[in-house]
Amino acid sequence: MSLNLKIIFPFLAWLPLITKDTLRADFVAGITGAVIVLPQGVAFAMIAGLPPQYGLYTAMVTPVIAALFGSSRHLISGPTTAISIVVFSAISGYASPGTPEFVSMALTLTFLAGVYQFAFGLARMGMLVNFVSHTVVVGFTAGAAILIVTSQMKNVLGVTAEKGDSFLHTWMNLWAAMDSFNSYVFLIAATTLALALAVKRWMPKIPNLLLALIAGSTLSFVMGGSEHGVKLVGEIPAHLPPLSSPTFSFTTIKMLAPEAFAVALLGLIEAVSISRSIAAKSHQRIDSSQEFIGQGLSNLVGSFFSSYAGSGSFTRSGVNYAAGAKTPLSAIFAAIFLMGIVLLIAPLTAYLPLAAMGGVILVVAINLIDVTQIKHVLVTSKSETAILLTTFFSTLFLELEFAIYLGVLLSLIIFLARTSFPEIVTLAPDMDHRYRKNILTDVTTKPLPECPHLKIVRIDMSIYFGSLNHIEKKLYDISEKQGVQHILVMGAGINLVDLSGSEMLLHLAQHLEENGGGLYFCGLKPGVYQSMARAHLIRDIKNWHFFDEKKDAMKTMQHLMWKQNKCENCTSRVFRECRPKPTD
Repeated sequence: MSLNLKIIFPFLAWLPLITKDTLRADFVAGITGAVIVLPQGVAFAMIAGLPPQYGLYTAMVTPVIAALFGSSRHLISGPTTAISIVVFSAISGYASPGTPEFVSMALTLTFLAGVYQFAFGLARMGMLVNFVSHTVVVGFTAGAAILIVTSQMKNVLGVTAEKGDSFLHTWMNLWAAMDSFNSYVFLIAATTLALALAVKRWMPKIPNLLLALIAGSTLSFVMGGSEHGVKLVGEIPAHLPPLSSPTFSFTTIKMLAPEAFAVALLGLIEAVSISRSIAAKSHQRIDSSQEFIGQGLSNLVGSFFSSYAGSGSFTRSGVNYAAGAKTPLSAIFAAIFLMGIVLLIAPLTAYLPLAAMGGVILVVAINLIDVTQIKHVLVTSKSETAILLTTFFSTLFLELEFAIYLGVLLSLIIFLARTSFPEIVTLAPDMDHRYRKNILTDVTTKPLPECPHLKIVRIDMSIYFGSLNHIEKKLYDISEKQGVQHILVMGAGINLVDLSGSEMLLHLAQHLEENGGGLYFCGLKPGVYQSMARAHLIRDIKNWHFFDEKKDAMKTMQHLMWKQNKCENCTSRVFRECRPKPTD
């Protein structure tokens, strides 16, 4: 019963770990997290096209639910840059940013994304993330960073440029509007940006974004910014997340469902990637499906408490772990402290210039571009480079949700392509081995004489519908082009043989038998052997064609070769078993 409760309420698994020491550590980490997310929440909401308080509401609600129902002890969920720009892109075509209609649609989008994520979690589909390259996220966030910079340039330069139909069109509009350039706005934004970068580099323990916002606001006040066209964010309501209700009309759901799927997919990839990255340091095991459930519930619940779509935050999660957090209570403490901070200082946001927020958002965008990872991908892997560049340029020039789908699709195609061409290695006995005689060695790494009547091959990976053509061609070439009709497959590297694979192997075995040969297997894994038995492959090929040990296989092959008079005049004698015909 307790096990069932822990499945339904996963927080019951870590509650017993709480002690006085862990409470102290989580308390300190929570304070740190609240200070960091305060300026981020405002910035992310503005990127999403929402009033600034919605970013703070998301940072109050989402991390609590995700902490209680997720599997990671250090992941901090909430508003993120990548999700925010997808939300803006998905809804801005239907409603004007900042309007009540836009907010309502954002809540509906969040609810639908949560439904997708929760359903994936219940279906135990966490393993799907394994097939999506992390390079998709790297390429998408790099492209998103440039889009974010583009969207904030009018706030940084003080120009009145319209948003263009495309990335390039927006820059053309900015250039055309440069005659309205405001030096006061630019000075505030540049000061905020420079200070944030300098503090992060020289004093990394100090909350750089918060300090930069305070400095930018102070500079605006001293210069009399409001008298020189410097616009202000406006006062944020000093209250906790109010109740809200997504729009459940069929028309709205039908309109937003495709975009919500993209938000859900990106959120899951982000959350699982970040939790696994930190788990590698903390030596914790992550349940991806449970993480899906946690993220799904956080968005479902959040949509009824004025929160928009969130996911795991790499920055806040990393800081949370570095600050010494021990349990998910640190995320709950951070949300509680943020509530208190908002209630106390919300009126002060009335003095916060849009230019300072623009400078902070530029810092956030700059941090999104993982230069080290991008260089590593470009240097080490052509296939990953293709995924990176495709996702990056799709993000800039196509719809954002389509860019996500395209990156994920390409990573899946490359994965399937890799598994569709398993390595098939020809083996031969190495009689001169230093320690053991007659071991089997890859003839491509060490040229060795081969038996002219028996071909020994090793197949790595699975024999399934995607790899059939490649495997079938290789094995038929041995029979038809090389004239070898006895093929022994060393099966230790085979992980799966599906029904299509079994049918192909049966046809090959029948073909070899018609030509006086046969297909044999040695060292199959128990699971593979059982699946082949269920497909009646062992019965049809004949049980004596399957061997557990190489020595048994070679002894049988020896008898077959002598019976077919193939060894009597053979001069190769590559096997230790190649000796005068044995007496029966």
